[in-house]
Amino acid sequence: MDVDLMIRVFPYFAEAAWTTVQISVLALALGLVMAALGSAARLSRWAGLRFLGTAYVSLFRGTPCLIQLFVLYFGGPQIGINLDPFVAGVIGLGVNIGAYMTESIRGAILAVARGQVEAARSLGIGRRQTMAHVVLPQAARLMIRPLGVNAVALIKGSALVSAISLVELTYTAQRYIGSTYKPFEMFAIAALFYMVVIYGALRLIAWLDRRYAID
Repeated sequence: MDVDLMIRVFPYFAEAAWTTVQISVLALALGLVMAALGSAARLSRWAGLRFLGTAYVSLFRGTPCLIQLFVLYFGGPQIGINLDPFVAGVIGLGVNIGAYMTESIRGAILAVARGQVEAARSLGIGRRQTMAHVVLPQAARLMIRPLGVNAVALIKGSALVSAISLVELTYTAQRYIGSTYKPFEMFAIAALFYMVVIYGALRLIAWLDRRYAID
């Protein structure tokens, strides 16, 4: 193992790791927005909205994220959409993970005991107020773990954006392999940075789970 080489390239990988963190955080934020809209549509009383929510989940969970990134980045210019790799990566990853998070949020809302909803309605509390003050506070606590699992999957999946030339951890490793012919060292240091980022995410998820756990 060429330790000296790993030490020399370490700063470049640290910079690439920061890009990985940025794209993961922004994609997660977009994914949460998409998931909130998707779950609201899936639970709507109107059949048209339920159809749209189901179509969104089916389309983005039923096709590879890599293909979605290719369609957005390489196919976009054909219809007048020109995006730089970072923006395309955030949108592609965010919309994709939003489809998975839609089911996590929907499942957490449905897990709240139906009797509590009926009790609130029997007291004259409106549908929206019941959702805002009875269902969502409890569902939010149930969402932490499944959404955390999705967040970790998103960080791992961020390696896919290397295929659209975004200079993040995986792309940086591939680039240095081309000039050093040291794949073991380059992928090892990339894996180390991924582990650090994911460990930080897991610690944050565990803290949130303890902080807001339902007794």
